[in-house]
Amino acid sequence: MAALFTSESVAAGHPDKVCDAISDAIVDACLTIDSQARIAVETLVKGKSEKAVIILAGEVSLEGKVPDYEAIARNTAARIGYTSHAIGMDATSAELCEVQIHITTQSANIAQGVDGQSDDVVGAGDQGMMFGYACTETEVGGELSGRYFPLPAALAQRICRRIDMIVANGEIEWIRPDAKSQVTVQYDESGKPNKVHTVVVAVQHDSALKDKFGGNEEAEHAFVTEQIRKHVVEHAIPSHWLPDDYRLIVNGTGRFADPGGPYSDAGITGRKIVVDTYGGMGRHGGGAFSGKDPTKVDRSAAYFARWAAKHLVAADLADRVEIQVAYVIGVAEPVSLLVDAFGTGKFSNSELAKRVRRVFDFKPAAIIRALDLRRPQYLITAAGGHFGRPTTEKGEFAWEKIDQTRIEQLQS
Repeated sequence: MAALFTSESVAAGHPDKVCDAISDAIVDACLTIDSQARIAVETLVKGKSEKAVIILAGEVSLEGKVPDYEAIARNTAARIGYTSHAIGMDATSAELCEVQIHITTQSANIAQGVDGQSDDVVGAGDQGMMFGYACTETEVGGELSGRYFPLPAALAQRICRRIDMIVANGEIEWIRPDAKSQVTVQYDESGKPNKVHTVVVAVQHDSALKDKFGGNEEAEHAFVTEQIRKHVVEHAIPSHWLPDDYRLIVNGTGRFADPGGPYSDAGITGRKIVVDTYGGMGRHGGGAFSGKDPTKVDRSAAYFARWAAKHLVAADLADRVEIQVAYVIGVAEPVSLLVDAFGTGKFSNSELAKRVRRVFDFKPAAIIRALDLRRPQYLITAAGGHFGRPTTEKGEFAWEKIDQTRIEQLQS
């Protein structure tokens, strides 16, 4: 029997991702005012028959005028596409969408542990363990080359980013922002991916769409399936991974009609952490990314561990690598760093770990400096995955950029 592995992703309009986006928009706004700002903001959204609600809660400390949190929340949700109560939420309307704000300042006990002027003094913003992962599954040529990322997660992400583009451009008028994807990849006996086995897509759509087919929901479903096949799946997944007989399931219950989004499913920041990372192929330490400034190692150290793991694979020192790093709150030096190459390394795991420690400084202040994390750049990460995406011209996703000098240092 062939080995199968499945990963999922969610679109920007998924309620949990709306919350991640609002929280990260607040992070960017605060860092724009004060690059040293401390931010930890959670968001909850829920649509109801009479009105929707957006709840913001957390801690922010900054020098300067506090940003307009309500406007940020409304504008972010509206840009995603939630401008109509009929589809699940109208973030632009004060009558149809309430915004509650419950944000205080950062605890002094936490602040004293991350304040300081030197790398050795600036401690981690919390305890915990973070993981970084990289592999060669995408390195078979074509448009995914250079990502060093698990293939099922890469493809699931691409489907949802394609849906996000369709919604943003108004390319298909009946598609709504809320969507999910799932991709199952078949692996050969050597553990290498050889084809896509199954693709699952759930996409919210106009409730009146069935009227174009005389009210026939089966005809509507067949139409939606073929449109998703043509304009989403076979647009997003490179053809060499898609065999003629791949299985496609769209809206498995038959319909996903308005109202959806926050109306059908409450959203909360940080509930899609596996979607945000490696789709289950690599482990996760449990801490969410969105809504947090870079002193929170849940975010910054996970980015840095991914960067280091990607360099090990790009340096041809292993085909598959996972790095675990752990911290104590208020302490700069990690308490542990472990490298596991799963038997694919050119050197022992301990030797690979030694090289990582020599080339990558995992102290929080050094991480922030190396990846330039104190500037606004986080809203773009809120949907579509934090890893496996090219570094942008603006320098976003810096933890995905290969540094040739570090490659050579790892190899020497």
